[in-house]
Amino acid sequence: MDSIRIKAGKLACEVIQDGGFHFDRVTTYFAPATGPRWLAATGFDLTLLKSGLLGHLRPVTLIGASAGAWRFAAWVQPEPEKSYRTLMDAYITTSYKRTETPATILKSMRDIMNTYLEDDALPFALTNKKYRLAVITARAKNLVSSETKWVQQIGLGICFLLNAVNRSQLYHFAERVVFYNGPKPPHFCLRPDFRGRFIPLTEINFKHAVMASGAIPVVIAGVRNIYGAPTGVYRDGGLLDYHLTHHYAPKDDDITLFFNHQERIVPGWLDKKLSYRRPPDHILDNVLMVYPSEDFIARMPGGKVPDRGDFKTFIDHPATRIENWRQSVQLAEPLGEQFLELVESGKIRDVVTSF
Repeated sequence: MDSIRIKAGKLACEVIQDGGFHFDRVTTYFAPATGPRWLAATGFDLTLLKSGLLGHLRPVTLIGASAGAWRFAAWVQPEPEKSYRTLMDAYITTSYKRTETPATILKSMRDIMNTYLEDDALPFALTNKKYRLAVITARAKNLVSSETKWVQQIGLGICFLLNAVNRSQLYHFAERVVFYNGPKPPHFCLRPDFRGRFIPLTEINFKHAVMASGAIPVVIAGVRNIYGAPTGVYRDGGLLDYHLTHHYAPKDDDITLFFNHQERIVPGWLDKKLSYRRPPDHILDNVLMVYPSEDFIARMPGGKVPDRGDFKTFIDHPATRIENWRQSVQLAEPLGEQFLELVESGKIRDVVTSF
């Protein structure tokens, strides 16, 4: 079991140590906005999909921003494993040239999306009995809403400086908009500390919402005027919700499952370089986080998890990047099975540590 590590918040730790953890306690599965780093989660996701352990007694809310939303959009399809693998293959094999623009990269994203999300399957996705999807986006404001690169960069620079002082300053530049399916909004959207809007997913806005959630500022053009939502330019949800930023569990004995590519939890996209920035402790109370061990990461190509920098590093040698990413996916295959073995054997109590 040297490939994964497990951490848990105060309440989740108590449940695990008492031997009371089982998958019916998981009411939320959160996927972060991590770009290509999501490939480290593929084995974990596919194991859970094939096992059918989540959503057995009640629907599980799948919450994601950016790559997390793209992953979970596959989960709610009629053939989720097939959709997930199709996304995986299309994502890995897509290559970019030096001449790409934010608009052409957005078009490439649309092409990837159309390979794994079929229009005639959307009615099923919206009425899925096991899973409820929540897609986090950021409606850009002020300078960050501009598609002129230098204007947007200035806006993000100001945003970074103000955010370094106080995260609440982010809301001058972006508004959280969560697109959801189900009979009512996700629990976290109804909490007093939620700042933003929540909009029902429909067949019309489903793909646009998922695409917007992954529209990285400066790199990818924003998605404009999503049906049913306020007018504006929608960008990567990770701008506000990169990793964990909310208390997602509806009840104290509920568990929020979270697979992360690293041990550190980073609240927002602009917090990556702020080593002192972390989520408030109470947000982590119900969280059970699984992440790769240092030994596992050292075995991956280049000794690291795939990241967006690989596109630039191997821009003239895409075949090398593709091979590295395929190898990373192969190495990640056993991670889910290792987690299930820890749970089924009860050994999870011996390896879990607190945040």
